[in-house]
Amino acid sequence: MKKIIFLFAFVALFSSCSEYQKALKSDDVAVKFAEATKQYEAQKYSKAIRLFEQIAPAYKGKPSAEKMFYMYSQALYKTKQYYLAAYQFESFASLYPRSEKIEEASFLGAKCFSKLSPVYSLDQVDTYKAIDKLQDFIDKFPESTYMVEANTIAKDLREKIEKKAFENAKQYNTISDFKSAMVALDNFIINYPGTPYKEQALFYKFDSAYNLAINSITTKQEERLLDAKTAYDKLIKFNSNSEFKGKADVMLARIEDELKQFSKIN
Repeated sequence: MKKIIFLFAFVALFSSCSEYQKALKSDDVAVKFAEATKQYEAQKYSKAIRLFEQIAPAYKGKPSAEKMFYMYSQALYKTKQYYLAAYQFESFASLYPRSEKIEEASFLGAKCFSKLSPVYSLDQVDTYKAIDKLQDFIDKFPESTYMVEANTIAKDLREKIEKKAFENAKQYNTISDFKSAMVALDNFIINYPGTPYKEQALFYKFDSAYNLAINSITTKQEERLLDAKTAYDKLIKFNSNSEFKGKADVMLARIEDELKQFSKIN
């Protein structure tokens, strides 16, 4: 009995493969479309894509073209070919603005760009592009069922941009370019007032001001010590229980000691 079942399964598999190979070699676009649909519905997306690629150029304007281009876009998305999927979803939205799939296609097209967004340390061109595409979707479909997900993705992407900006500014502190660090961290705080990295930015600005002051020549030291003290005040005002408070308090004590010499002179 098991041998018979195995034989039937083998015959079915061979027949399926044979039909697929025949469709690949066929000049009949209807045959290719039927087999591509079959492969797509069986979730054999790579096979479906090969057939969609063959018929797509000649399929525009045909009655079943909308269905074909939707499946083609989805198959590319399912196989994580996000550049191609984004292009196909955008083309679909442009070709079929009245389609019942327009909202889904527009969202997935934008989502593809978010999938292409790299880690924060790399160039963020695709991240900016994804944010723009998602915002376009949000503006166009304000009542969409995808709105919550679109906003969540956009928020995560913006935080990635903020993290890169923060790390770039902080880098000046890391390499001991304290003047540049203070300017860069100030600009970061101005440009991203609601950032989750604000406390860290305030601390590293204070740390930069502190190191600049401690290592200054005498004629510039008093002014820079006072600037560092102001930077400390801003950190504590922002969060009196800052995770950096212990270290910052030690630094402040050193600042106060250094300032005493100037009070004696004055």
